[in-house]
Amino acid sequence: MPSVVKINMLTVPAEQREVLEKRFGARAGLVDSADGFEWFELLRPLEGTDNYLVYTRWRDEEAFQAWMEGPMKAAHQGGGNGPGSAAGAGSDGPSGERPKPAATGSTVWSFEVVQQAAPKSQG
Repeated sequence: MPSVVKINMLTVPAEQREVLEKRFGARAGLVDSADGFEWFELLRPLEGTDNYLVYTRWRDEEAFQAWMEGPMKAAHQGGGNGPGSAAGAGSDGPSGERPKPAATGSTVWSFEVVQQAAPKSQG
């Protein structure tokens, strides 16, 4: 069965980029131990767009859904923006409210891996 890829496109205004990256950094490792998790990348735009991409790869759709309904749901109670997201996550402020989301929009794309390549090892 082929792996499943979830790409969350987050629209992040320039003044919120550092906030978003810090939030993801503070949550590094949360997804690593999830059953069926294979890969994560946070991709920063270089030019011409405010869209970050959050790339996660899973053994299958069931593994992804289990993570979304378990650890992901618990981590985002009321404030997440999709797979692998820290866009709305962070520590509660001094008055207990959740911090303002770093992203102004979120779109999730789903793909099935049909081909892949890796560098050949050099002997």
